[in-house]
Amino acid sequence: MRVVPLGGLGEIGKNMTALRQASGMILIDAGLSFPDEEMPGIDLVLPDFTYVREHASELRGVFLTHGHEDHVGALPYLLREFPEVPVYGTRLTLELVRPKLREFGIKNAELREVRPGERVDTAGYTLEFIHVNHSIPDAVAIAAHTAAGLVVFSGDYKIDLTPIEGGTTDLSRLAALGSQGVLAYFGDSTNSERPGYVPSERVVSNALRDIFDEAPGRIIVASFASHLHRIGQVVEAAKLHDRLIAVTGRSMVRNVQIARDLGYLNIPASMMVEQHEINNIPDRDLVILTTGSQGEPLSALSRIANETHKTIRVRQDDTVIIAAHPIPGNERKVSRVINDLMKRGADVHYSPLKPVHVSGHAAQEEQKIMLSLLKPRYLVPVHGEYRHLRHHFNTAVSMGFPTERIFLLENGSQLEFRAGEARRLQNVPAGMFLIDGASFGDTASDVVVRERQQLSADGMFVVVARINAQSGELLGAPDVISRGFVYMRDADGLLQEAIEVVSSTLQETARHHITDWGELKNSIRRDLSRFLADRTGKRPIILPLIVEV
Repeated sequence: MRVVPLGGLGEIGKNMTALRQASGMILIDAGLSFPDEEMPGIDLVLPDFTYVREHASELRGVFLTHGHEDHVGALPYLLREFPEVPVYGTRLTLELVRPKLREFGIKNAELREVRPGERVDTAGYTLEFIHVNHSIPDAVAIAAHTAAGLVVFSGDYKIDLTPIEGGTTDLSRLAALGSQGVLAYFGDSTNSERPGYVPSERVVSNALRDIFDEAPGRIIVASFASHLHRIGQVVEAAKLHDRLIAVTGRSMVRNVQIARDLGYLNIPASMMVEQHEINNIPDRDLVILTTGSQGEPLSALSRIANETHKTIRVRQDDTVIIAAHPIPGNERKVSRVINDLMKRGADVHYSPLKPVHVSGHAAQEEQKIMLSLLKPRYLVPVHGEYRHLRHHFNTAVSMGFPTERIFLLENGSQLEFRAGEARRLQNVPAGMFLIDGASFGDTASDVVVRERQQLSADGMFVVVARINAQSGELLGAPDVISRGFVYMRDADGLLQEAIEVVSSTLQETARHHITDWGELKNSIRRDLSRFLADRTGKRPIILPLIVEV
């Protein structure tokens, strides 16, 4: 049996892992990630599906651990290619997936509900679902009984002994699996740098109540739309303080409605306020739930901060709570939103200044508990950047775990299990797909991103040259237009020299009777790029336009 991580290693997000044996292949999760500052114009980042395509005839099912985007967000794109594959998940997870599939026109997806404690037999695998604590209800770990042995995937988890919903992580079942013998454990590494234990969600409840006690006006709470535990805490604090609830942000509106319909959020209809009624409610009587905890430019909170939201304007007595930690790479965007809110008079509370957020991922002592219960023969740290994987490695070694039985993998690594032993095989393709607007990215998107990076760094030069269609002779001086490279008023000399370089190039190609457009453009790019690099140290994108006369 082979395990092939296709995403989620060396990064935060786009978690997807393939298990493959003679009887077929299954996938654990199908998540996405969000672009960083080096991906201008890109909206989403997906795992590379090449390995799945190569073995498409063997694909037997997709098994979801919970409903967060980094675990289910790529599912619509996957099902668009493999529409008949069944998808297994808990009740809330599947209900969060359904509207995403509808947006893609996927109406007949085979979604199969499972419950913690249940087992599913498919294609030579027996999959068992084990309740774990996380920041969203209905999260599970998955124990896969395979041809090679028992493999456990923790999913996202922490050990919360006083959870606000759903009971504690099923430690007894994990211990029972450990007694049976676990071949390999694929464990969440996100918080592996953090010593001790992650605080209980109840810490946040107490902090919210204190802030609600002191808030003189409206309270605006920004959270992940899928962080239903946090949303539930806000709702309970609102009840204690006789406040009504308004919801803004498309994903927040959708997820709150789903959670209410399923009974995961207890918000009476009498507490709900429509967006168009927000400004008719006394400030002390209102709580606004919104998206934008990561500073996303088009999110509701960002639009509130820069006063472009169609309904909500920041007021002097407003209290804003950002109930999430910034994902690595989003720190500057979150800081910008906080600054803008404060400039407009809001009182902003955020972690770590106030305990308004606790992580949903296990810290070091919780990781030790999992290792002690499962007693795996092999450990594979997953779900994190390399530093997170390495710290998980160090934690296991501190417990006496043999280093030769810990595998630090990367996306595309193949780990084969045979007769109780594990070995690495040659890597398979495991890059990324880039979603740019409505298009589905492919390898060409890498070129587009590089060009955007180059444009942002060095700008562009447009050269317009008129030539004789028969001889290739230059007809008049070329026109040179610079954008994002030099300030035109201060660069007359440089631009004039650039015109002379282009003229000289085209005069040389005319002497050799070159009239092929492609060759002319390549010559202009080559000579002008050398000149500009020598003079300025920059290499702008050069776009030659040839006009035949």
